[in-house]
Amino acid sequence: MPQHTFTVNGTSVTVDAPADLPLLWVLRDLLGIRGPKYGCGIDVCKACTSHLDGEAVNPCVVPVSEAAGRQVTTIEGLADGERLHPVQKAWLEQDVPQCGYCQPGQIMAAVALLKRTSNPTDADIDAIDNVCRCGTYFRVREAIKLAAAKMAAAETGR
Repeated sequence: MPQHTFTVNGTSVTVDAPADLPLLWVLRDLLGIRGPKYGCGIDVCKACTSHLDGEAVNPCVVPVSEAAGRQVTTIEGLADGERLHPVQKAWLEQDVPQCGYCQPGQIMAAVALLKRTSNPTDADIDAIDNVCRCGTYFRVREAIKLAAAKMAAAETGR
């Protein structure tokens, strides 16, 4: 079986896996990383959203071979030690989660959005398109706007 070496949440890993094995199964089953959730397996629900070299991807449809030599970040790698990412803080402040299943993917999609645009519109936020069966979309939107404002204030020193 081929070996694939890449970095996950700052740690270099090497796994033995078929080249076409979805990265999600490598993360969850081989590496024990449980943040990215399996929802659909076909790039629709986005519960597994993670970052590959800083870009949001859905590892349920990304073969492990595409991760070779690259940086993978899951929800577990988002915080800086005990210091939560501003999006994670905003999620808590806005009381976004209900069941919580989709939240890691939602948060990772929001972080990627805020990397692309520091002041997202409602349309920008709606375009992240992660499915939440509990229907917390309004609170998701408010949390992203709060995180954007806090990140902008931190950048300007206010």
